[in-house]
Order: sequence, then C-alpha cells, then structure tokens
Amino acid sequence: MKKLLSSTLLALLLSVSFSVKAGDYDHYYHDMPVEVKKVITFSIPEHKVSIRDFGGKGDAVTLNTDAFAAAIAALEAKGGGHLIVPQGVWLTGPIELKSNIDLHLERNAVIFFSPDKSLYIDPNPKANRVLACIRAQRCKNISITGEGTIDGNGAQWRPVKRGKVSDVEWRRFKDMGGVERQDGSLWYPWELKSGYPDIAPTPEKQEGKRNDIFRINNCENIFLQGVTFQNAPKFHVHPFNSRNIIIDGITVRCPWNAQNGDAIDLSDCHQAIIVNSIVDAGDDGLCMKSGEYKKDALVNGCEDILIQDNTVYHAHGGFVIGSEDICGMRRIVVRDCSFSGTDTGLRFKSAIGRGGKTGDIFISGIMMTDIAHQAIVFECNYANRPAGVKDDEPVAQPEKLEKVPEFTDINISDVVCRNARIGIAASGIAGLQCVHGITISNSTIVYDSKATEIDEKTAEVKLVNVNLVPNRK
Repeated sequence: MKKLLSSTLLALLLSVSFSVKAGDYDHYYHDMPVEVKKVITFSIPEHKVSIRDFGGKGDAVTLNTDAFAAAIAALEAKGGGHLIVPQGVWLTGPIELKSNIDLHLERNAVIFFSPDKSLYIDPNPKANRVLACIRAQRCKNISITGEGTIDGNGAQWRPVKRGKVSDVEWRRFKDMGGVERQDGSLWYPWELKSGYPDIAPTPEKQEGKRNDIFRINNCENIFLQGVTFQNAPKFHVHPFNSRNIIIDGITVRCPWNAQNGDAIDLSDCHQAIIVNSIVDAGDDGLCMKSGEYKKDALVNGCEDILIQDNTVYHAHGGFVIGSEDICGMRRIVVRDCSFSGTDTGLRFKSAIGRGGKTGDIFISGIMMTDIAHQAIVFECNYANRPAGVKDDEPVAQPEKLEKVPEFTDINISDVVCRNARIGIAASGIAGLQCVHGITISNSTIVYDSKATEIDEKTAEVKLVNVNLVPNRK
C-alpha cells in the first residue's frame, strides 16, 4: 500500500513539474515599446518512461544511443510523453527528438556525447554537416527540461589557437594527440590518441563538419527550461526556421577560447522569448541570425522576439545581430540584461553578400562591466575568419553589390557601462545607407580609450543625453 501511495505521489509530482501553464509568460509583455506577438504555451502528453526501461545505463561507459532511440519511439507510438533521464552519466551518440516529446533530465543527470565522430555521420550523402547531438526536423511540441547537464564533448572537435590558452592547457591538448598548423599556433583534434576514426580527409575539412548540441529545423513549439548546455563542438542552442520558442532559465557554458562556441542563436525564428538564462560562451552570447530565403521553410527572417532578464559573462558579444541578416529582422525587444566581461556589449555585424534590413529593434536597461572592446558597435564589413585563416590574411569580398546590410530604426536606451575600451563605434559603407536611424539615449558609458568611433560619412547615429565618461580608475 505504501509503495502504491509513493508511486502515485511521484506521478503527481512529475505531472506538476512537467506542466506548462497557459499564460505563464504573459507578464513579460507588459509595457512593450512595439507590439510583439506573444509566445503560446503548450503541453506534452503525460506518458512517462525512464531511459532505464530500455536498457540504458548511466555508468559513463555504456553507449545509450539505441536506448534513447527506443524510448523516444515508444513514446511516439503513444502520442508522446516524457523521457526521464535519472542521475548518472549517460554516454550516447546523436539523439533525434520527435513531436510531443519532453526530454527531462533529473538533478545530477549528465548526457555526455560520445567522442566517436563516426556516430554523427549524416546518412544523407548531400549533407555537408554531421548530425547534431540533439536534433529534430518538422516537429511540434518539443521540450528539454529539468536540472541536468547536456555535454557536447566539444574538445574532441574544436581547433584551438595557441594564443588563447595557457601553457598548461596547451600541453593538455597536445597530450590528446592532434596536429599543429601555422608554425605551432593552431591545434586541430586530428588522429587523436583515443583511437576513434577521423571523418574527413584533412583536419581543416573535419573542422568544417563540427556539429551543434541542439539544432532543430522547421519546428513549432519548443520549450527549454532549467538544463545546462555545455562544451559544444560548435553552437549550443540553435533553432532554424522555427516558431514559438520559449527558453527559460537555462545555462550555457563553454571555455572562452572555444572556436565558434556560440551560446543561443535564433536563426530565422519567429515568436520567441529568452528569459532568466545565464551564458558564458566562447563566441556570440545571445545572437539573432537570418540566412538565405527558403521557399519551403516554416518561417524566414527573425520576428517578434523578446529577450529579458539574462546574464552574459564571457562572449564575443552580449547581444548580437548577424553576421547573417539576409531575410531581415523586425520587432525585437531586448531589456534588463547584464553583460560582464564580454568582448563587445551590443553588436550589430554584417557585410555585403550577407545583409538585409533590420529595424524595429528596441534595447533598454542593459548593464555592462569590463567590456574588452566596444560597448555598442555597428559594423558592415564583417569578415568571417575560420580557425585556419590568419588575422592579417585578406578575406575575399563579394563581387556583386547585393544583399547589402541595413541597420535602421534601432532604439537603444538606459544603458550603463563601466570599463569599455571604446564607448560607441559605428561604420557603414560609402555611398550606401547601411547604418541610419539609430538613436542611443539616456545612457552612461565609462570608457578607457576612446568615447566614440563613429564614421559620420557612412553612419547616422543620434546621441540623446548620453554621458561618455573617461575612466579615471
């Protein structure tokens, strides 16, 4: 009888913890400077299974790829439900989520992705990438919840620049095996001592195949809450062409030297909210991207996005738009966030060949400390430099004047920044209206080197009640 009562109580507790109540996020949309379409909450069927029910073992040795697939298939056959991952270290290859599935990690549960790169080879011969650690395509109602950790084991994939690590760290990488390039200034995880096979003919080509931890395409209704995403081979959280996305209280972390280690990237997404999350990343922190128009995509461009109450520690930029914004971005609100120790604070970056129109952007209440470069920056000649491209090596520019970036109707207010090397920087492209209609108001920036670097010939930036103060230390 006691056992029955305990089981019933556990089921009730799980049911409560998994419910997503309607209206939970409505209060975030009060006093909006522009009308932004609200996210819509959804529910997952109450069926529950444990990964252990399908032969899974959290012993850090057993490969659980088949167990995850079988558990998800069983839930899918029932119309969906919750896959429970208990305490343990669950070694696995790639996981494919399906509609109406919640992946729930209990406290001290770690999903650890295998270093065997061959497990991630996409069976589609036309695919340029390998499979993401966790993926879904054209699905509805997907969630990842709980208090556990999802570890992408990214050191097995990422190149490392010598100048970004200590002597001790560099010896650790070399002890893994690998090869060095550029006179010993760049290390690739190639022919590692672990003995797992490489999946490309050269380390450079393998580097181009790095995968994301969470990458979904053309999905609707996504809910991420509570979990930690860490140590991605490339990006951590990366929805594509998807709609109605709720990201609440997650943590994203990786080494600051992680090449392309973006934290949260929304690529061509509509109707999204990112709140209460913590980021410590190797590249962009909270980033909006928009690539080429896709005729069969669920959505194109970025629209109706609210970002609020987040903290970003290290990142190349705290909040970033670009470098791709081809299909444009509109109705994006960012407010009440803090950036501490990021390379730049608010960063807008694009270039000819990868630009579009970005407007109706409202940013306010951003608190910054110890920004290595610019607190606010607009740049229209951004050059993507993969690990194998030296900083002084010229990057090929597009021959055609098309897909020109345009940053306009952007309002930034109530920013407080202590210790940025440069306060505000902006430059467009001669003869083109790339940066115009930008207003920065009611803000204080304490700078170390220079108050502004605004090219008035190519960039129109209006400063209203902006206090630029030299740092006297």
